Amino acid sequence: MKRIFTKFSVLTFLCLLFINAASAQNITVKGTISDGQDKTTIPAVSVVVKGTTVGTQTDANGRYAISVPANGTLVFTYIGYNTQEVPVNNQTTLNVTLASSSQQLEQVVVVGYGTQRKVDVTGSVASLKGTEISKQASTNPVSALQGKVAGVSITNSGTPGASPQINIRGLGTIFGNQAPLYVVDGVWYSDINFLNPGDIENMSILKDASAQSIYGIRAANGVVLITTKKGKLGSAATINYDAYAGFQTVTNKVKMANASEYATLTNELYTSNGQAPLFKDTNLGTGTDWYKQILQNAFVMNHNISIAGGTEKSTYNVSLGYLNQDGIVKTNNFKRYTARVSNDIQIFKALKVGYNITGVGSESRDVPQTIFHQMYSASPTISVFNPDGTYGDPKLQNLGDGANFNPQATLDFFNQRTKDYRATGNVYAELKFADHFTFKTSIGGEFGQTENKKYTPVYFATTAQKNDISILDLKRVETRNWIVENTLTYQNTFNTDHSLTVLLGQSAQSNKSYTLNASAQNVPFNSDADLYLSLGAPGTQSLADAGSLIKFASYFGRVNYAFKNKYLLNASMRADGASQFYGNETWGYFPSIGAGWVVTNEDFMKDQTVFSNLKIRGSWGKVGNASVPINPSQSLISQTGDLVAFFNDIPYPGASKNTLPPPAIVWEKGIGSNIGFEAGFLKNRLTIEGDYYTRKTSKAIFAIPVFGSLGTKDNQIIGNQADIQNRGAELSVNWSDVTGGGLTYSIGGNISYNQNKVLSVLSGKTPIYAGSTGLTNGFVANRTMEGSPIGEFFGYKTVGIFQNAADIANSPTQSGALPGGFKYADINGDGKINSQDRVPLGNPNPKYTYGVNTSFSYKNFDLALDFQGVAGVQIYNSNLAYRFGNENFTKDFVDNRWHGEGTSNTYPSVNIGSSANSAPNSFYVSSGSYFRVRNAQLGYTLPKSILAKWKIQKIRFYANAQNAINLFGYKGFSPEVGQVPVDNSEKINAARTNSLNAGLDANVYPLYATYNFGVNLTF
Repeated sequence: MKRIFTKFSVLTFLCLLFINAASAQNITVKGTISDGQDKTTIPAVSVVVKGTTVGTQTDANGRYAISVPANGTLVFTYIGYNTQEVPVNNQTTLNVTLASSSQQLEQVVVVGYGTQRKVDVTGSVASLKGTEISKQASTNPVSALQGKVAGVSITNSGTPGASPQINIRGLGTIFGNQAPLYVVDGVWYSDINFLNPGDIENMSILKDASAQSIYGIRAANGVVLITTKKGKLGSAATINYDAYAGFQTVTNKVKMANASEYATLTNELYTSNGQAPLFKDTNLGTGTDWYKQILQNAFVMNHNISIAGGTEKSTYNVSLGYLNQDGIVKTNNFKRYTARVSNDIQIFKALKVGYNITGVGSESRDVPQTIFHQMYSASPTISVFNPDGTYGDPKLQNLGDGANFNPQATLDFFNQRTKDYRATGNVYAELKFADHFTFKTSIGGEFGQTENKKYTPVYFATTAQKNDISILDLKRVETRNWIVENTLTYQNTFNTDHSLTVLLGQSAQSNKSYTLNASAQNVPFNSDADLYLSLGAPGTQSLADAGSLIKFASYFGRVNYAFKNKYLLNASMRADGASQFYGNETWGYFPSIGAGWVVTNEDFMKDQTVFSNLKIRGSWGKVGNASVPINPSQSLISQTGDLVAFFNDIPYPGASKNTLPPPAIVWEKGIGSNIGFEAGFLKNRLTIEGDYYTRKTSKAIFAIPVFGSLGTKDNQIIGNQADIQNRGAELSVNWSDVTGGGLTYSIGGNISYNQNKVLSVLSGKTPIYAGSTGLTNGFVANRTMEGSPIGEFFGYKTVGIFQNAADIANSPTQSGALPGGFKYADINGDGKINSQDRVPLGNPNPKYTYGVNTSFSYKNFDLALDFQGVAGVQIYNSNLAYRFGNENFTKDFVDNRWHGEGTSNTYPSVNIGSSANSAPNSFYVSSGSYFRVRNAQLGYTLPKSILAKWKIQKIRFYANAQNAINLFGYKGFSPEVGQVPVDNSEKINAARTNSLNAGLDANVYPLYATYNFGVNLTF
């Protein structure tokens, strides 16, 4: 950090050293500012001498006076009006009229296959500028959306390089990829972790089916359109350099029992089970703080440099980026290198060609996924190292089963690295002809390769942590995708009243992946670069591979019509063919229609002064989901060592079906409707936007459990087996203004409500259970069934703690009941506690999400404060009952546990891991609501008068804090608990999650804050 401050200080000193104090002869200019339409004077108009920070504001009567060079220029700015520049030319009186700005109405937003004026959009589309994204200290651009857009829920992963989980208007897909479709400069992606946030010009989120249906084949989970930065025609080369450096620190480290407390509770556990106390002396001091031992303040550094410009016929943009991020776990690190080139060339007036190419390379040193649970569970009575240098061994203290590990040894002998190489982009040509026609063809693709290498050496750390044979595991995933799209657009205006745009298009895609898994034993270790399978012992090498190829063909069209800019109509149709379906279901058809009424353009609204803008809109549409299992109609057979039958003492290998194929599988479709309004007041200083939507996933694909007697390994059948509904409302409000003191500010807020419910399911009222709590008794905490939300928590309702034998005798019969154990409610009143007494305990799907975003600018200072939160969501704390014997306890449990009659009626005894106590129940369910200061940034821009001599256009310094303040009641690490990855062992499949077991906190990355200092330079 010292080096960072030194660099900043030197740069500031050099800039201030060469201040040019010379100024031209000044004169005093006076005048009045008025509205160009109604001629009323305007107070608080900003009046600034161009190229300087010298300025003033008009008073309550619209008058101003300012000292200005006789040959200078005055710039008049006021929100809701067009900015106007007026040369002084030795005049002492300048009266100016400002024209009302139609910026809110004329604002252009990116939509599918083109752009539209904001006022012409009939669907629900949210737009975020790249400047808002780059202000966040987020390594993934999706994270910057958190709290910024109504209806978008984001759960961040703390793992460096990992992608956040994003849901647009609730969860509708259960099986397969639940991420939205990302379209970057016309190319389709399932993830944008490769994209440098500094390269983004604009991001649009298509939220309703009407806006999404033009991308029918992959739009079921929403669409995110991204436009990257380009140069400007006729502009000189501009160099931008953005950099920040800082650190990340854990903000909510759960306090655990120290060594003395642990020994006391362990003795309680032993004696409660009829055993002798383990520790003769419980006065052991504080012992080992495993969080302090394993976690660190993590350094993060990011650099971006770009060069952009253009001639009269071409533009260019070249950028380079470097990110170096340590994880909060020691040894964890992620590095990413990005390069991007874009070029647009106007060959002649009617023909333009261009390309966008992005290359990225990343490498990470990973940590074991279990390390967080190990820190939570490890005994504080175990030393990290013994005096002789060996690792502290739980077994040597006779601690029994459970936390038989030393987390430091786990970390030291874990050697896994992941590398990713990716090249993406497209080339295009655009031809305009016959005045109103534009033909565009684009060819794009993604070429990627992810490599995961894990080496386990021969070692002996503790009795339970050892390995006798070295193992080298390699995994490689290759991605080869391409997309070709051709569009023809007709755009015309008839008699000034009728505006028509017609789009016709054709698309072809191919998504190919290849996965290779290999391993070898007894591979000697020289260095990470010298690990090869061929060095393994002969006969120990194994190889397995798999691949997939999916092809798509699509045809689509859209019509946009507007009459007198008052009545709007949008209709589209897309037909998609996908190779993973067959027969009559190869093709899916996705129509949509939307309508809008710009009320303020009506004649009867012309004399009103309440609304600056008022639009009412409604839409309906269908979208599809092709991110489903390939060929789920195939019955897969597996042969494993446990599938053996003996006849006459001779073993015969057996086989088992993994799943039962459905008789047929069809498209999973989303059907949605949306009603909304957009309103502006006080010359659009106040804007309000609201939506009410219903989104139904029809024939959702997921697995239904079946009887084991049918002979399947996983006891499930995959198919179209459910209808799911998300219904909700969204509201966004923004106020922008300039005060009389020269303060420019903006305050915006958004809130969303979403209700998730399974409308129907093949199993009917028979629940689908999921969400293992990690215990050997097979307890699961989530269920999905008709009439309930996806993955709701389900279990027993606790009504107290058994205090003594009499209390147990006077209560409903409960198996395993002991003093200090949970007392469960007898829901059906039959006098006994069994599975029939279980009830819904909570919903892991957030009901409310909200955000408040502010910006302030005064002279050369700027301040941005962003707040974000969720409410109406629950978390299941599996950590508490994830016990097999000698795991540690939280300090909260130590202070509140039952340890004798009358000591507690809410917290159980130390025997919390017993079958009766660890069964899913309401004690483990907590509110996941939280409120946080998502981002706070204070910046200062050096005056241009200082920089002009050195041909520097801008230098801005800033300090930034992200997630510095977090308010929540949950007693775990972080309330930001999402869906559990399908494969926790590797980041390659981290995007694949299981929504049936969402909200389980068993091994969550601790919450951390990021503090950094940065600079923005423009040459």
